[in-house]
Amino acid sequence: MSLRCYHGVMGLRGPKPKGKVKLKWSPNFAYAIGLLASDGCLYKDGRHISLTSLDLEQLNNFNKALDIKVKISTKQAAPGRSCTHIQFSDALFHRFLILIGVTPAKSKTISKIDVPKKYFFDFLRGSFDGDGCFYSYWDPRWRSSFMFYLTFSSASLKHIEWLRKEINECAESVGHISKSRSKGSIYNLRYAKKEALVIIKKMYYSPNVLCLSRKKEKIQKVLLIEKKQQYLYV
Repeated sequence: MSLRCYHGVMGLRGPKPKGKVKLKWSPNFAYAIGLLASDGCLYKDGRHISLTSLDLEQLNNFNKALDIKVKISTKQAAPGRSCTHIQFSDALFHRFLILIGVTPAKSKTISKIDVPKKYFFDFLRGSFDGDGCFYSYWDPRWRSSFMFYLTFSSASLKHIEWLRKEINECAESVGHISKSRSKGSIYNLRYAKKEALVIIKKMYYSPNVLCLSRKKEKIQKVLLIEKKQQYLYV
């Protein structure tokens, strides 16, 4: 949604109000929305937005994606533990986020996010960097069987079901939804090997896309092992 469209939908009149964030869809903007949909927080005051992460790179990427310069600070996460976060005030951006489906107290209520199809995989990459994981292992049941999975997680089943629907439409990958055994309130959308590869190629369609480098490097190492395995057993 463009600022012009947003301006009309909100029924605003007169000069367009100014905010800290430029409301225009782009690969970086969609990536930032993915981070907020997974790891962000909208305050109920109608103005403040925050993103908390243990990865300093994640917060720097967030600043870059929105083309803003907000100070990264440290806050107390739990007794004896601290984490880094970004918090800023932008009433216009706050209302925009609510309009597209990112709402306050979203953890278990978030559902569909109104993201243009053109930028869905940029959004998905942000969601993956926020609440996704990638893991691999050697399956002992079969000789030289190397497995890997791409997973997206959320406390909202509706959001996970929406992600699955969108991914299936855009990448023809079905995936599987399950409830976490260790964290009962978390739902996981998981894609194995063949389907995971399709999604990975679409998320990292360019070597220059904004992303969390440690996750990208982990995927690259696993795909290198997979490539060697295919070469050995062709």
